[in-house]
Amino acid sequence: MTPIRLAALLAGLTFALPAMAQDKLTLILDWYVNPDHAPIVLAQEKGFFADQGLEVEIIAPADPAEPPKLVAAGKADLAVSYQPQLHLQVHEGLPVIRVGTLVATPLNCLMVKADGPVQSIADLKGRKVGYSVAGVENAVLAAMLRPAGLGLEDIQMVNVNWSLTPALLTDQVDAVIGAFRNFELTQMRLAGTEGRCFYPEEQGLPSYDELIFIANSKTLDRDRISRFLAAIERGTEYMLNHPKDAQAVFAASAPDLSDELNTQAWADTLPRFAHSPAALDHGRYARFEAFLNEAGLVDSVLPVSALALDPGAEE
Repeated sequence: MTPIRLAALLAGLTFALPAMAQDKLTLILDWYVNPDHAPIVLAQEKGFFADQGLEVEIIAPADPAEPPKLVAAGKADLAVSYQPQLHLQVHEGLPVIRVGTLVATPLNCLMVKADGPVQSIADLKGRKVGYSVAGVENAVLAAMLRPAGLGLEDIQMVNVNWSLTPALLTDQVDAVIGAFRNFELTQMRLAGTEGRCFYPEEQGLPSYDELIFIANSKTLDRDRISRFLAAIERGTEYMLNHPKDAQAVFAASAPDLSDELNTQAWADTLPRFAHSPAALDHGRYARFEAFLNEAGLVDSVLPVSALALDPGAEE
């Protein structure tokens, strides 16, 4: 057979082969799509998931408290969640575990109006504090109140769901916990009001991973999750190497992602992403677990292996 005929035959065989099936994964976000999710969006839009043999369905939750419950119930493979919330949920018996990190620094803050009545943590006594996710935000706030001699019984917690900034702007509440310093502060400024953040890590809490990927600890698929995280890492690297192109891809992926708020949030979030999403900082999880126990928020200290893992590491 001549080389030309052989090449033609091989080409014909190639076209005749069926496309390799992609492994499916469902990912529930913690919030509606925003720059915190940029590596996920880029992995999808640039084909990095597909290159790993994955078909990833990305879903924004109807309720920000639901994603861990959906993973625990087997209705989603992965969810974006928060390290402080993870500790509390594992203690409550929820079968979830950290398998990767998305944002490796705290973003959460207690936000107030800069010119409002709350100028110190002590000023919260007798006032209303809005929140969106019960449990984790109560725990963080309780720890921030303690040095000022206050407890949760000294304030009124108000569930404002998605509407953290609007609730503060309209004086429904005097402060909000769960506001992200890379997003809600800019949102306040664009609405014509300056906000101010009290940072948990400056109020006695150990530093922690803000956004993490969690899976069901009983049914997780290490191989698929490792490939998922490899695509996320590639998305992060693309952002760092090609920031303008990456932002253009992100902004074009959905309506409103190119507005002033998201553009500023992109710049504020870029340095906070985990450069190695699968890598696990054991000490960070051990310190936060010990902190929760010392603060009386959990009644025992779990080993890090019960809370988090690197899916690519040997068991």
